[in-house]
Amino acid sequence: MWPELPLMMQANRAFLRRAVRFAVQQGVTQFLDIGSGIPTAGNSHEVAQQADSSSRVVYVDVDPVAVAHSRAILADDAATVVVQADLRDPARILADESVRGLIDFDRPVAILLVAVLHFVADEDDPQAVIALLRDAVVPGSFLVISHASQDGQPVLADSHQRLYARTATPMTMRSPREILALFAGFDVVEPGVVPIQKWRPEGPSEVPGDAKRMVGFAGVGRRGSAR
Repeated sequence: MWPELPLMMQANRAFLRRAVRFAVQQGVTQFLDIGSGIPTAGNSHEVAQQADSSSRVVYVDVDPVAVAHSRAILADDAATVVVQADLRDPARILADESVRGLIDFDRPVAILLVAVLHFVADEDDPQAVIALLRDAVVPGSFLVISHASQDGQPVLADSHQRLYARTATPMTMRSPREILALFAGFDVVEPGVVPIQKWRPEGPSEVPGDAKRMVGFAGVGRRGSAR
């Protein structure tokens, strides 16, 4: 019913890898990956640890099945923690003992919200959710977002939203301007909020020829000095 969805998922995962490498290049080795799903090959901890072996990653997901599988996969990795929690309750995430045990919030942290914010409805106030996460991290931290959008493909996007409305996780697509607003308090790094596959691609294969049918944008913001 959504033929482009596998391509979208691959593009999101490729963006995640690029953003993690970028954060490590900027000296950030702590990651809070919320809405992480199951950490299969090439996920945040593998990419981060390949770039810097001291990297630490907290995975957060609301799905108990994903959490159980993640804990089984990562049982022998002391540099990772898996937490079951809902993005819409950031205070619960930030207060979690295992999160606090692995992440030093006196040092910069990269907050990864990849392909998850479109499952946070407007009435759940995603900007307030992000604001609480932002205020918990120090200057030099990063916010990584990819988000489904109706921009340029309104008919296609409407059909996707109707499809997800039939599930327990309805989708709220947002415009590039609305996605940019989610970075309040962060300085968006170049190239800004752009189509997912165009955020610092590392090769032609990451910009597929049928990208015009992909409905999503991505960006990375850096926490400035103001608290």
